[in-house]
Amino acid sequence: MTTPPALPRPRDGGASGGRTRDPYFDNAKYLTIVLVACGHAWEPLTYGSRAATAIYLTVYAFHMPAFALISGYFSRSFDMAPGRVKRLLTGVVVPYLVFEVAYTLFYRWAQDDPGYPISLLDPWYVMWFLVALFIWRVTTPLWLALRHPVPVALAVAALASISPEAGGDLGLQRVLAFLPFFVAGLTLRPDHFTRLRTRRARLAALPVAAFALCTAYAVAPWMDAEWFYHRTSVAKLDGVPPWAGLLTTPLLFGLALVLTACFLAWVPGRRTWFTALGSGTLYGYLLHGFIIKSSRFWDWYDHPWLHTPLGELTVTAAAVLMITALCTEPVRRVLRVVVEPRMDWAFRRTGSSGAS
Repeated sequence: MTTPPALPRPRDGGASGGRTRDPYFDNAKYLTIVLVACGHAWEPLTYGSRAATAIYLTVYAFHMPAFALISGYFSRSFDMAPGRVKRLLTGVVVPYLVFEVAYTLFYRWAQDDPGYPISLLDPWYVMWFLVALFIWRVTTPLWLALRHPVPVALAVAALASISPEAGGDLGLQRVLAFLPFFVAGLTLRPDHFTRLRTRRARLAALPVAAFALCTAYAVAPWMDAEWFYHRTSVAKLDGVPPWAGLLTTPLLFGLALVLTACFLAWVPGRRTWFTALGSGTLYGYLLHGFIIKSSRFWDWYDHPWLHTPLGELTVTAAAVLMITALCTEPVRRVLRVVVEPRMDWAFRRTGSSGAS
């Protein structure tokens, strides 16, 4: 994502303002990547636990929209200047190519399937977000040129949701489904976040979050999480009329924005022990998929104890520890050559204009 799933660092795409890092956004990046890891770790627990399903649905209703929104916020200055194009290629395209191949090779080994194809047009597992981030960012000048970019992006997402052909290559269904959140981030300004970072906003977020959890618990027995994955169009969901996407897309957009606002209201604004980890969330995002997929390939969840309340808490703690470790400086130091390569040899020298 570049970072959250990779949420972008302030220099990715040229964040407006100076180069000073705001700990609030690094905190937000770390906490969102924690939610991603927990969501992936919780998925096998949802088959037998209504409470786990409720928490899972609540988190999935907003954590990827939050990624996209913050990515858009830090892409406001992206203008295709040489320096920013270089950062886009080295910070998004190169990691995508490297890890898409790495995941395919991992699958071949883990599943003993040497013929499994390498397809750069069919993102594997978590890799779709880097494709989305690339497409969103290169279209940023277009969205910034529009008078009402968010309604237009929402209309595009709604139309994609009712088209059975919107998926397939490059994970286009997800790219278009989460596009409105990225575009919404492009329209935000620092004062919007300032309004959330108040005692009143934090207190207001509590009943909203409680209501969301209670609602999720009520609908957990029959709610299909596919509504939040956006892996396929509404037209392909069982028992759902194709036109439903025209209604559900704006409703899910509004729900995600409200829950994202609640989440951001409670993100600490001061420097904490995990603030520095916020600049390494891309590493955590790209690497944690190997561990999550290993848990599926080798049936780690077959132990009945893991499906007890204490087991579910243990799984959650393990997911937090895992993603925290993957965002640390030692990991970044080892893998920086493929996740954030400089590659000066591949680009012409440019002046300071457009450099991030």
